[in-house]
Amino acid sequence: MSGKRVLLLGEKETFLIRVLLKKIQDSGIECKFVNWNINDINSSWAGCELVTLYMDEGERPPGDVLHFLTDKMSEENVMMIPIGEKNDMQVILDRVPGDLIYKSFLRPVDNNEFIGALLDLFNKLEAGEFKKSILIVDDDPNYLGLVREWLKGTYKVSMANSGLQAIKFLGKNKVDLILLDHEMPVTSGPQVLEMLRSEEETKDIPVMFLTGKSDKESVMAVVALKPEGYFLKTITKDELLEKLAEFFVMRK
Repeated sequence: MSGKRVLLLGEKETFLIRVLLKKIQDSGIECKFVNWNINDINSSWAGCELVTLYMDEGERPPGDVLHFLTDKMSEENVMMIPIGEKNDMQVILDRVPGDLIYKSFLRPVDNNEFIGALLDLFNKLEAGEFKKSILIVDDDPNYLGLVREWLKGTYKVSMANSGLQAIKFLGKNKVDLILLDHEMPVTSGPQVLEMLRSEEETKDIPVMFLTGKSDKESVMAVVALKPEGYFLKTITKDELLEKLAEFFVMRK
């Protein structure tokens, strides 16, 4: 499990926290205790893949810290496992979005059960189970392959080289976003979008257009279809990754 990193957050480093810290480290996972203040968390954040929030009875992180954590985890797809008493736990569950919490443990925590949950989470992360899935639809195999290479480290990526192939794929698979070429032969991007919106199973899948045309008339034609967004094919890798990250954060 080398390379996996956990931040163990608490009000202070107690004996029970030190025991838990050692258990995590003995399982082969890098773990660091950090007091729950924004500056300390931010300076220790690099490489963090899981936040464990440890609350002794009556202890809760300040509201600004929870807000900071929620934003940070949303931006970087990091999950949380909180540990605490029932009343303290409920505050966390009420304030942190459910899709950011992998599991929660009431005190006293069974350390072996907790470590098992940790290892299970990292196995799922390695398998890409929590990655957002994107379908790229483009008749140009070179551009299709290029965008796949750009995205595959961050997302689960599938490809279709025609609108009809995309429709067939979506009949058996679910995705979180479709990047759809606007200018395709046989079945154009707008026609594919119309087909998707006419079917109950696919009508709510967000679609972003890819277009090679940057003139005002072409852009206005794309915008008129009311996709979730559109990208010119001149977009760089970093720009595309940034825009997609912003999109998924806004949809949480």
